[in-house]
Amino acid sequence: MNSRRTTLALAFLSLLPPVAAAQTLAPEITAEDLRTHIRYLASDELGGRASGTHGNEMAARYIARYLHDWGLSPLGDSGTYFQHFQFVSSVRSGAGNALRLEGKPVAGGILNAVPDTDFRVLGFSSNGTVSGPLVFAGYGISAKDSSYDDFKNLDVKGKIIVVLRYSPDGSDPHGALTRFSSFETKTLAARDRGAVGFIVVTGPADEQEDALIKLRFDQRFGNSGIPSLSMRRALLEPLIAPSGWTLRALQDSIKARRSPVAFPLAGVTATITSDVERVTTTTANVIGFLPGSDPALKDQVVVLGAHIDHLGMGGEGSGSLQPDTVAIHHGADDNASGTAGLLELAQAFAWERPSLKRGLVFAFFSGEELGTLGSSYYVNNPPIPLARTATMVNMDMIGRLNGKTLTVFGTGTSPEWNALLAKDNPDSAFTLKAVPDGYGPSDHAQFYGKNIPVLFFSTGEHSDYHRPSDTWDRINYAGEEQVVRYVYRIAGDIDREATRPPFTRTASSAPSGDTRGFRTTLGIIPDYNGGGDGMKISVVRPGGPADKAGLKGGDVIVSMAGKKIVNIYDYMEMLGKLKGGDRVELVVMRDGKPLNCTAEMAERK
Repeated sequence: MNSRRTTLALAFLSLLPPVAAAQTLAPEITAEDLRTHIRYLASDELGGRASGTHGNEMAARYIARYLHDWGLSPLGDSGTYFQHFQFVSSVRSGAGNALRLEGKPVAGGILNAVPDTDFRVLGFSSNGTVSGPLVFAGYGISAKDSSYDDFKNLDVKGKIIVVLRYSPDGSDPHGALTRFSSFETKTLAARDRGAVGFIVVTGPADEQEDALIKLRFDQRFGNSGIPSLSMRRALLEPLIAPSGWTLRALQDSIKARRSPVAFPLAGVTATITSDVERVTTTTANVIGFLPGSDPALKDQVVVLGAHIDHLGMGGEGSGSLQPDTVAIHHGADDNASGTAGLLELAQAFAWERPSLKRGLVFAFFSGEELGTLGSSYYVNNPPIPLARTATMVNMDMIGRLNGKTLTVFGTGTSPEWNALLAKDNPDSAFTLKAVPDGYGPSDHAQFYGKNIPVLFFSTGEHSDYHRPSDTWDRINYAGEEQVVRYVYRIAGDIDREATRPPFTRTASSAPSGDTRGFRTTLGIIPDYNGGGDGMKISVVRPGGPADKAGLKGGDVIVSMAGKKIVNIYDYMEMLGKLKGGDRVELVVMRDGKPLNCTAEMAERK
């Protein structure tokens, strides 16, 4: 290490808190040590460890302190254990937001509305200024089965539409039209029909208070493609009055008759200026390294991984299964359990470093809950070249062993895995549920997408998943000790194996993120941190439609079958309309230049 890196490393260590328990932890894997780690990582003090928060940083520093005390080499930036990366974490209202209404029904003929009082820009709004006639488009719903269509016989091309929130069923989550009532679906329907702006109001039948919609950010739906805002209904009432309607009467009529009511607001034009500022936040993976000593194998590494982050305080848009609850989402199982298991592996292997043949990389990822951002950053900026990575072993939610069932994903990614899993489970301590697919809902999928054999261990979901009740006292510590010891045996065998595990491509149903539930696939993993217009591709599945069409990771899909693609919801909408064998024209941006290609869609297996 040169003098500059030494200085930076010393400065880094001075910032780390001491770990008082470091000398008292047993060198072997124990339930007691797992409890020590999980109880801290899932404590109120860390506030749910959301990426980019102080609690997430505290967890990262806690991990780094142990890695240092156990003698692991840092593989992060500037001689530290931290591999930093940025992501869009939130949005805020810029200074340029404006709404201007003009026409005879407007009091005084012109109204310059007041931001955050009369209207508020929506977090997914496209920035810019648009003007056009104003059209009331009911609920803005167009059901796929044509049972209800607010746009039928309504010309919205070049116009700004104003729609009611929710559906004719109100906010009932079980309503027949609820699945068509999301902002994503409504703005897509409007944009596809040529609307240039989108305004939503909450009707009096749904909420007594005439409140504006909160400004929030959705990682998957960052840009609607048109300026979009919410507006107080008090501004809309006088605009629809000349037609003989009130908003209450409109809602009552639509609900009772199950028939749309939509019409141009005669003589009224609107001008929208949207100014949404995307807030970028920094978070970090934590990476430590133990070198191998075998002359023939030491250049190879096995990556052992788990994600640090969870949902923070939860709330709307967080992924919480209690979105109306703002409370600490402790994430004891998801994934303090995997993090603690990885710490135990790091300590155990550190004690036997002279016997290691391959190098071991211990990668604690951030941003998994946002779309495997940390592992995506790692595989695209590897501290050790991916060509030298023999295997990736991942642990995510390993703390709720119920009986003997342990799920192992990726068993088909190397012909050696099934025999190895059986060998290290000789007494059938586990009933293994083998899933051959290398894609799945966690960080290993990013490595599999780079043609690296993977294994992913999980004890499965439970009733506390993504809820505040996922707390440290609900972990099965004796069961987790069994799981981590099993992973320890497997990782040790992979490290010592004389030949590199061969990679095989499984008959994958689809990459994780390729919108499960659709009958067709393009064979990609979206990049949820892509930003900008279009949908960025993170991983292209070899042999899949995208691969055959010449697409690559990093390409940004901006058009599909002639339809503009701005975000993942546009892409999902197209998947729902396609079937296997359909040939689809695609336009992607690569290195700032458009590229045209044709893909033949595949049936999901």
